[in-house]
Order: sequence, then C-alpha cells, then structure tokens
Amino acid sequence: MEQIKESNLPVENHLDQLDEVYSQLGQVSVDTLKIQYLSQLSLITSKIVDSQLFQNVNRDFEKLAGELQDSVKLAEAFWDKGAYFDLPDIAQRDSAYLYFSKAQKIFQQLEDDISSSSVLRAMASVQTDVHDNTGAIVNATEAIRLLKPYDEYKKLYYAYNTMGIAYAALKEYDQALEYYNLAEEQLQKLKSESIELASLKNNIGYLYSNKGDFLNAKKEFQEAISTDSLLWYKPDLYAKLLDHLAITNFKLGIMDSVEENLYRSQFIRDSIGDLEGLSLNYYNLALVNKEIGRKADAFIFAGNARDLAKEIDNNLRYLESLRLLSELDPENSSYYLNEYSEMSENLLQEERRIRNKFANIKFETEETENRNRQLARQQLIWIGIAVGLLLFAIALSIIVVQRIKNQRLKFQQQQQEANQEIFNLMLAQKQKVEEGKQSEQKRISEELHDGILGEMNGVRMVLLGLNKKGDDAAVALREQAIEKLKEVQEEIRSISHELNDASYQKFNNFMNSIEDLLKNTVEPAGIQYHFSYDQDLDWDQLEGVTKINLYRILQESLQNCIKHAAATSIYVSFEVDGYQIVITIQDNGRGFETGKGKKGIGHKNIESRVRKIRGKWYLKSAPGIGTTVLLEIPMEHISQEAKKEISLPKDLQEV
Repeated sequence: MEQIKESNLPVENHLDQLDEVYSQLGQVSVDTLKIQYLSQLSLITSKIVDSQLFQNVNRDFEKLAGELQDSVKLAEAFWDKGAYFDLPDIAQRDSAYLYFSKAQKIFQQLEDDISSSSVLRAMASVQTDVHDNTGAIVNATEAIRLLKPYDEYKKLYYAYNTMGIAYAALKEYDQALEYYNLAEEQLQKLKSESIELASLKNNIGYLYSNKGDFLNAKKEFQEAISTDSLLWYKPDLYAKLLDHLAITNFKLGIMDSVEENLYRSQFIRDSIGDLEGLSLNYYNLALVNKEIGRKADAFIFAGNARDLAKEIDNNLRYLESLRLLSELDPENSSYYLNEYSEMSENLLQEERRIRNKFANIKFETEETENRNRQLARQQLIWIGIAVGLLLFAIALSIIVVQRIKNQRLKFQQQQQEANQEIFNLMLAQKQKVEEGKQSEQKRISEELHDGILGEMNGVRMVLLGLNKKGDDAAVALREQAIEKLKEVQEEIRSISHELNDASYQKFNNFMNSIEDLLKNTVEPAGIQYHFSYDQDLDWDQLEGVTKINLYRILQESLQNCIKHAAATSIYVSFEVDGYQIVITIQDNGRGFETGKGKKGIGHKNIESRVRKIRGKWYLKSAPGIGTTVLLEIPMEHISQEAKKEISLPKDLQEV
C-alpha cells in the first residue's frame, strides 16, 4: 500500500492492487491493525471517481470505528466520504458538506484544532462552489482562528486563499486581495511551494481581470506561467494560465498570440482529459472569433461549449453559451433565451436548496449538541447514585481484594526470581558473544600486523636501498619487490573477502554494461549484433532498480534468441520517444505464432519485471520473419538533470 501511495501514477491505475488489498483484509483478525489498513485504503480510494471499492471500504471503516468507539477514526471516515462527494466529477455538494460537518464536530469535541481547521476549510470550499460565499467566509475565518497558534503555514495558505476566493466572488476585491497577500506570506515561509504560488497568482490575476484591471491581471498571469517546470508538474494549471493570458491580451486589444495560446491550451486540456477546461476554451474561442468577424466559427465553438458544459453539469458555462448563441444566431434567439431563462431559474432554485440544506445541517448539529448537554446533566445524577452503590460494594469486597493482593504479591516475587535467573543466563550468553568478537578482532589484528605490515616494511626497506642503484641486479630486485607487493595485495583481498562476502552490485556505466552483455552472450553463439542508443540521455541517471530490470529483460531475451530462434543477427536499440524510453530487441530468426501455446517462464519473468518498473511490453513474431520485443518505460524513472538534456517538442517545452 505504501508503494501505491508513493507512486506518481494516478491511483486509478492501481485499482486491481487496491481491490486485492481490500480482499485480504478479511484475513486480519486484530481489529486495531485492521482499522489502520482500512483508514489508509479509505483515504486512497476517496480520490477515485465512481469507485464502488471506496463505498465498500469506507462502509467497513465507519462500522469498525463505531464498534471500537474510536472517535478519531470515525471522524476520518466521515472526512474521506466528504472528500469523495466533493470530487469535481461527482459534485454532490450537500452530501460533501454533511459529512465534512460530522467530521468537524468530532474533531472539535476532541479539541483537535489542526484537523478541525482543515475540515472547516474544506466546508468553506464547498460553500464557494454553490455561491454561499458568506457562509464560506464564516467557516474559513474559524479555520484561521484555530490555526494561528501553530506553524501550519500551508494550511493557513489554503484558508487565506479560500477567503480571497469568497470575497472576490462577492466583488469585494480589496478585501479579497488582502487575503491573497496573507496567503502569499504563508507560502514565502515555506520557501519551496512554487506550484502553489503559481496557483495563487492565477487567482490574483483572475481577480484583477474581473475588476477590469487587465494590465495587472496580465502581469500576474505572466509571473505564474513562468514558474519552472509548471507544464510538467501541473499541466492543468499551465493550460488555465494560457487561457487566461490569451483572454487578457484579447481584452487589451493585443491579438498577436491570442488564438495560438487558446489552441495550445485546448491541446493540453484535451490530452489530460480536462473537460471543464475544454468547455471554457470553446467558449473563449467563440468570443474571439465573434469579435474578429468569423461568426460561423464562433457559432460552432459556442455550440461545443454548450454541449460539453451540459455533459459535465457546468450550469454557469451552459448559461453563458446559450446567451452567446442567441447573439450569434438571431433567427433562433428566442429559443436560446427561453432555455436560458428556464435554466437560470432552475439553477437559482438548486443553489437556494443547497444553501438551505447547509443551514439545516448546522441547525440540526446545534440541536444535537443541546440534547447531548441535557443528557450529560441527567447522566451526572445517575452517576452520583452509581457512585454511592459502588462505594458500598467496595466496602464489602475489601477483604476479598486484600486476600487476592497477597496472593498476587507472592506470585510476583516468584516471577521476579525467575526473571533474575533468565537475566543472568542472557548476561552470560552476551559475555560469550563479546569474547568471540574480541577473539576474532585479535585474530584479524595479528594477521594484519604480523603478516601484511611486516611484509610491507620489508619491501619498503628493499626499495629504499635500491633507490640509488641502477644496475641489472637492482632492477631484478625491484621486480621481486613489486611481485611481493602483488602478493600482499592478494592477501589483503583475501582478508577483505572473509569480512564481506558480497558487495552491492551497481552499474557505473550502463551502456557499457549492456554492450558487454551483448558481446559476451551472442558472439560465442556465432550471432552478429548491432547496438545503438540515444546519445542525448545520461543513461546512468536511471534509477538502480530500473537498470537492473532492463538488464535482466535483455539478458532473458538474448537467451531465448540463442535457444530457440536460430538467428544470425540481433538488433538492440535504447531510444527516447517523447515522455518514454523505447527499447527494441529484434532478431532475424525462425519466429513463431504468438497466439499459440502457453507462456514460458521466460516470458512470465519479462512480464513481471516490466510491471515492476510500471512499463509496457509488446511481442511481435510470425514464422519466417523473426521476433521483436518492444519495451516502453515512463520517463519518471529518470532524474530531473537527465530530462533537461532531452530535446522535447517545441509545443511542450516548459516556459
């Protein structure tokens, strides 16, 4: 599970592994251990859209937390459920708010200020999504109050940023800018949050844009988009900034790169499946084409924006697209406006319903707290009665308890004696181990002093005596001294091997190791080989586990070729293609039909190793045309320094 959490791949790619982990939890009999696994699994699967696995895991997690009366874990279960319903593709805001509220009340009762503030901030974020910005400000303010005594700079950043978003939505721009500045102060304390700073500057730029201050908006967008490696680490934010920068230039009348940036933003969003962003791209392209007189193109883009907004339930974008279509298609303007009016009314009613539900949740929570306080007072009365009965029972049981104590003391005394005897035995055993270590150390010391050191002193004296002589006898004696030094070297190596049987295998020059493997494997079999690799990549920067698995895969493929293919030549290449490493192993042997027969142990080994490094592999063969093994490995296995040396396509180079 730790490997899944630390992986850079989306958690959706690990669904089979997560499902396997969940199925194995039924065999865990210790509830305290089981609830820890359920807690981790619930948190991971809460990030997966439409995951039945999350529903099952979270249900079991909540149930077990209730049975164990573990308030912290119960709050975590509610928190995970709120986060799941708050996912953009699910967007059940009322359910998200309900479960966040349940979690926050538990954390509040436990006086866990940090967790309570995090959930309050999440509740405020949900409220901004349904335009309950006043309520969002109340919850975010409480989150900030709880966080101020602590050095939780990143959590404070999120809270201040949420406050800025809420005030900006209320068009209180000065107040919003003040909170954005406070958020930036928290990031400056962290020093290494450049991606978060880019996101914050995007929010500030959007504020200036809504305010009509397009020059300041452009300045903020340009600073954000120039963040190092932003396209690589946060392509959705990079695409958003391209979009905002294009529209800002459009508003300023600077048309040079407006369409280019909009199309580039559209390409990135399409490649990462950002439907929300694509809808905005289509809408902005429609605006630009309308302005420059290409109304037919504008009409198509506006229709695309409307259709996509409807698909993803983005009601505001849907309304904006209808209004634009009514301007572009005057003949059907009444149709679009009627649909706009009806949709707008439904949207207002839905937002009003959700805000009322938020208020009801808060009211019901307060009512529950009042009832709990009344129950607590009644419990105090019953506790007083119970205490009296308990004191009476204690008075009756003192004699019995005293007798039990005497027996327990006697047993403890016997146990202490037994423990002392065990301790003495352990001490004696430890002394024997120490004596063995000292004996071995003494032996090694004697070997070094009497053997190697003595011989080296002798050689040194001989060489000193020969320094001033140049006749043949002196040369012969020098050669004897050198041979003696070689013997000393072998003796040192022998002692070293005794002290350390094996050393860690490491490839210092990976490509040389690959070529040595080819030479030592295929040449003795009478097979010619051709080897090539991309010179622009420092292959030694590959992770150790990646190099070892690639080496073993090639070794297995070569053995298969020698044993079965009857080939006369082999071609091997290591290349870089975009964001992945491509390795080709091709022979001109007899080939075989890939669909027939069972997989051999060699193919299973290759498949296992490819899976370990999160790659893909393909096998192409047919009788008479040879066999090709193709490997595709993600670039994530290469260090940042090595990546900088690779020439990327101009469209995808980082700004």
